[in-house]
Amino acid sequence: MNDAELQKIIDELHIYEKKVLKGLESEGYEATPEEIVKSQNMDIKSVMSAAGILESRGLIKVQKDVQDIISLTDNGKQYAEQGLPERIILKSLNLKNSIPMKEISKETGLNSSEVKIAMGWLVRKKWAVINKGIIEITDEGKNAIGKEANDEQFLTKLLEVQQILFLEPSKILKTGYNLLKQRKGIINVKKDVNYLLIVTDDGEKILKLGVDLTPTATQLTHEQLKTGSWKSLKFRSYDINAEHPETFPGKIHPLTRIIEEIREVFLNMGFTESSGNILESAFWNFDCLFQPQDHAAREMQDTFYIKNPQHSKLPADDLVKRVSDVHENGGTTGSEGWQYDWDREIAKQSVLRTHTTCVSARFLSEKKPPLKMFSVGRVFRRETITYKHLPEFHQVEGIVAAEDINYKNLLGIIEEFYHKLGFKVRFRPAYFPYTYLSTECEIYLPEKESWIELGGSGMFRPEVLEPLGVETPVLAFGLGIERLAMLKLGITDIRMLYKSDIGWLRDLPVTDGIKLK
Repeated sequence: MNDAELQKIIDELHIYEKKVLKGLESEGYEATPEEIVKSQNMDIKSVMSAAGILESRGLIKVQKDVQDIISLTDNGKQYAEQGLPERIILKSLNLKNSIPMKEISKETGLNSSEVKIAMGWLVRKKWAVINKGIIEITDEGKNAIGKEANDEQFLTKLLEVQQILFLEPSKILKTGYNLLKQRKGIINVKKDVNYLLIVTDDGEKILKLGVDLTPTATQLTHEQLKTGSWKSLKFRSYDINAEHPETFPGKIHPLTRIIEEIREVFLNMGFTESSGNILESAFWNFDCLFQPQDHAAREMQDTFYIKNPQHSKLPADDLVKRVSDVHENGGTTGSEGWQYDWDREIAKQSVLRTHTTCVSARFLSEKKPPLKMFSVGRVFRRETITYKHLPEFHQVEGIVAAEDINYKNLLGIIEEFYHKLGFKVRFRPAYFPYTYLSTECEIYLPEKESWIELGGSGMFRPEVLEPLGVETPVLAFGLGIERLAMLKLGITDIRMLYKSDIGWLRDLPVTDGIKLK
């Protein structure tokens, strides 16, 4: 670095960093933090903080030396003086050659916990074997009499010197230490960390150039501005290119953000938002939507039925009667219905709603056209969890009811909705039990040059509307939000939306709207 670059660094240094450099200069370009504390009248925390910054700038090197300081616990002192539990048992075995396991405590005075530990170490050290409940001394055990093992030598040494600074231990001490380290409550190990600060070549150049310890200002006070004393201050320079810590601000979950985006689109299109219960009766979830009671979607493998409460309350009897008649014979609609005996008990069953269309049905039973309503909520189906299916997901539903609406209005509303979300849409014929005409909506993916089905729609059938007392046409549509979210976020596994993958969530941009990948 040239002098100009060095001077720039000097101007950016904090007073504590300058003092640490000056302290190192006075100590011959290397010193411990404690020596800097003493010579510069600083606290150790400030010295270490300044040293870290100086090291990041390449002006000093911080050399760290970690050593183990080992001392005996109270139990360790007792074992060092009286012998390890396995040594006590070995002495008794040397006299009798063998002792029944159940008599060990009586023979040695050791408690059951110490005996259990000692047995393991006796066998491990090959001093004894256990044969049919009897412990017998081995030849290795006899040879060990009167001769300390490595761990015992280490205990004796610790008892003598009180504590050992583990610098370059002998092989015996190291082996003994490793053995004792595997046992609880015998030795204490404390880390002794020492630092040495060493000035680098760039640091020496800066010191030779000259470091001024005159305090520098980093911010102005009201008093300085008022009195004009700021004019005589020396200001500290800032490096606008300095590295900064990476931050991860809080943000709305991407799925929640997309739901809010969908909600905003509908509200801007003049729709009213409604909500309903997650726990619903089969009547509202299936029957009033003209779905027969033997329909495959009602099977246990497709729908979650609730044990408690097992049954839900049905609405007024006249509405129930009209729905029953529509199922059995078409009622007053001119339809033949489904031609079966409708069962009130089946309609009372409690289910986790399988779609949000039940919200639309309730809304139509309570409100009079003209109306525009949408709802967003969780729905539940007995699906196997895969990369594209979940048993619990979100659905958005919408209805429009008025005298002069028709099927073309339905297509126009859906097309406008998808357009506001950034999609090109097309339609193809479909079948749903409660709508006619019916259509499925497909959106175009430019990067794949393909179309993907994203939702269903149609005009509610008379069998749905007449029992609810609605005499105007009603168009309805709905779509799964998670699939839409996958497209907008560019992910191929729906489970990613619920994994709470912190890396993925951090990488998502904080924006007002998520654009299609």
